[in-house]
Amino acid sequence: MPLRLNIGLSKKLGLPDYGSLGASCNVDIELDAALLQTDPEAFQRHARNAYDACRRAVQEELARHQAAPAATPATNPPATTASVGGNGNGNGHSGNGNGNGNGHASGNGTNGSGRGNGHPASEKQMTYVRQLAGHIKGLGVRRLDALANKMFCKPVASLTSLEASGLIDALKGIKAGEIDLDAVLGGTPTP
Repeated sequence: MPLRLNIGLSKKLGLPDYGSLGASCNVDIELDAALLQTDPEAFQRHARNAYDACRRAVQEELARHQAAPAATPATNPPATTASVGGNGNGNGHSGNGNGNGNGHASGNGTNGSGRGNGHPASEKQMTYVRQLAGHIKGLGVRRLDALANKMFCKPVASLTSLEASGLIDALKGIKAGEIDLDAVLGGTPTP
């Protein structure tokens, strides 16, 4: 039986005028389950390599978007959609209007929460998490908490703003069929 290794990394940076820019990377690889017993160093090497690849991808994506010319505050332009995880404040400026704010805020006074890693998730984020979860077959309240515990070692109600943004991205991936919920939760299918 193969061993599935899931490595994930998210990073969020503050921008002027209460905006933020975030990027996340998740890698899911299969390894020989015997590695844990026969060659733990090789397992650690695979985990480090996957983590390093995520770290580089996140750093490069953030650098790419930071290098883009910033709009002058006097022009007050609308928010732009970026290909990285957004500010997670629920401002609804994503490409599909889903409320996750899947882009960075431009700082027009109403966009961008400026929340750091330690601030609790907003009510808009929690509402969107529950809305997304309701559209995923077999994902009830218990399994949603199990997913949050697997990703962040805490229940949904205790998530920070950044963690809620990561959970929203994961739920969108599950809903789109890009992420296998049962595999993430350790192969425990819905009863």
